[in-house]
Amino acid sequence: MAAEGADFLEGRIERVDEAYTEQQLRHLQLTHYRVNELGDIQSEAPVHGGLSDFGAAVVRRCNALGLVVDVAHGTYDLVKRAAAVSSKPLVLSHTALAAHPGARSRLVSPDHARVIAGTGGVIGVWPSAGSFRDLAGMADGIKRMVDVVGVDHVGLGSDMLGFISPPVFRSYAQLPALAQALLAGGFRPAELDKLLGGNYRRVFEASVG
Repeated sequence: MAAEGADFLEGRIERVDEAYTEQQLRHLQLTHYRVNELGDIQSEAPVHGGLSDFGAAVVRRCNALGLVVDVAHGTYDLVKRAAAVSSKPLVLSHTALAAHPGARSRLVSPDHARVIAGTGGVIGVWPSAGSFRDLAGMADGIKRMVDVVGVDHVGLGSDMLGFISPPVFRSYAQLPALAQALLAGGFRPAELDKLLGGNYRRVFEASVG
């Protein structure tokens, strides 16, 4: 069970424990499409200067219980503080690389990506048609991310139902086609194992046990 955004906490740290125990939550994304009590988002003006003190407490509680901490949608400042606070690898579940992201862009800079990799974590490259024309373009986007952070720190960021226009990857039935595009882009079969699940599994096990 995963939650995209921790708005449901409403500033109450005990709700992390409730979600863990009662709903078997194991993957928590701190922010989504509104600035909440935990921190700032990429698509709105900052309020907290990154991750709030409450957000830092939530990260520590997730580490202690065994929940994956996901910093997707969070600002670069949020990610830097989360990395400093967390004792476990972070996940940035869905984004893509840009040399110079705009002020309200959901994309990330190379430095932003390297902070996640520095925790031992994983960045999921999403299939947005706004970023990639087709699966070959998505495979190239994955390669660019790997060139920045290394093959051990990149994964598949599906987010398939999260777009206004259909993404280039719409169904897991397309995994063989994406795998072929990655092979055509120069990746080896063992690297595909990491990119298409192995890296996330490693982080999940490190966080959840």
